[in-house]
Amino acid sequence: MESSTPGALLHSLLFSYILSGLLLAATSFALYKFHLKESQVAVAVNGIYLLSCALAGFLMGKRLQKRRFFCGFLAGLSYFLVLLAASFAIHQGITSDTPRLLTTLAFCVGSGIIGGVSS
Repeated sequence: MESSTPGALLHSLLFSYILSGLLLAATSFALYKFHLKESQVAVAVNGIYLLSCALAGFLMGKRLQKRRFFCGFLAGLSYFLVLLAASFAIHQGITSDTPRLLTTLAFCVGSGIIGGVSS
């Protein structure tokens, strides 16, 4: 299936953010029901980033059928940038510390690449 890069990127990001929303809703329910610790929620959120970016990379790689490493990289980076922009808009600035921000960037890009290559 031949597709354009922007179309494939939007498609993959849409599905990855739908997955993120569902998993974050399940995590918030678990937090409410089981009184999870902050460290457990942080692990769950990082896992959600990993799964969602891997899905985005996988879908984009499947759709374009070429340059899958780059597709995964682009999908993971785009996911992170949208996440960063939303955080920036909500908090009127970046409130996260730099190491945590770089870790999240590495999670998103790395798992996007893994998803893209495995497609």
